Amino acid sequence: MHRKLDKVLLTTVIILALFGLIMIYSASSIWAEYKFNDSFHYVKYQGIFLLVSIIIMFLISKIDYRIYYEKANLILLICIILLILVLIPGIGSIRNGSRSWFGIGSLGIQPSEFAKLGLIIFTSKYLSNSNNYIKSFKTGVFPILMITLVIFGLIMLQPDLGTGVILVMSIISLLFIAGVNMKFFILGGIIGVIGVIVLIIIAPYRMDRITSFINPWNDPLGTGFQIIQSLYAIGPGGLLGTGYLNSIQKHFYLPEPQTDFIFSIIAEEFGVMGAVIVVGLFSIILIRGITISTHTKDTFSKYLSFGMLFQMMFQTLMNLMVVIGMIPVTGVTLPFLSYGGSSLLISMISIGILLNISRYAN
Repeated sequence: MHRKLDKVLLTTVIILALFGLIMIYSASSIWAEYKFNDSFHYVKYQGIFLLVSIIIMFLISKIDYRIYYEKANLILLICIILLILVLIPGIGSIRNGSRSWFGIGSLGIQPSEFAKLGLIIFTSKYLSNSNNYIKSFKTGVFPILMITLVIFGLIMLQPDLGTGVILVMSIISLLFIAGVNMKFFILGGIIGVIGVIVLIIIAPYRMDRITSFINPWNDPLGTGFQIIQSLYAIGPGGLLGTGYLNSIQKHFYLPEPQTDFIFSIIAEEFGVMGAVIVVGLFSIILIRGITISTHTKDTFSKYLSFGMLFQMMFQTLMNLMVVIGMIPVTGVTLPFLSYGGSSLLISMISIGILLNISRYAN
């Protein structure tokens, strides 16, 4: 029996996205006026992506989610091809030190965002067909682990550690709920620590980020600058904030405040109450997503809904922890709120799939 869309989930997402558009204007207007002589530069592009994303979300909410099961292999193959193409000079463009984008005029598409969703779809199909032997590392875990590491490696060649970590953690979460032996996670943790050490040796700037996280005042004008300026934004916000458009840190103190650190501007202008409301809206998405996942009728939709939800919430948690100085800067955006068309589009597509799954849930 088909039900109507989950209106609570839909309404919450629309509210977050519209509030994000409002905050992008506040956070970026000073920078946009200085760089482009147009205070609405960023908000106009985000507005276009938001309109397109909402339309696509509604369209996808009407497409039977079982088509992703049938096309999972093709979707993953396309994602891998795009990740390879973006690394080729002349095809992929470099922004903020990473060759992660396909540039289309002033707009940019980030294939790693699509790869995150593509791998979730593929893994959900794989696990739904592997229940009988998933507890075996060789026949169950190893194949999907190798595919994940290939995609992680392509993303690290850009390089984009934040997106890579989100991708890997999403797959690990799916393997966990699928019932993989706990020995795998212990071994995976050890390998992960070794991997982090290797990544630091390859690129010493990552160690700078870690040391600046531990004590940003060691280099307040260098590696610790972003964290310090973020905390300077959050601190004066108090209970109710300084008021909309009244942020001080967006005046060339906090770099690119409309992207990774937009939550800092929210906390500065709307205070603790604003921050709590934003976290509350994400909590509603989490609760509705869990409800949908636990009431699905087949294992594919259960894995798919949980994987997309975990990926979105883990990315949210990573962004918030960076903003308040709990983990090193990762370059991860805040879903629905940060400036970035690819991130917004993929988040809306994920919600569209969740909404369709909810139609078939018991």
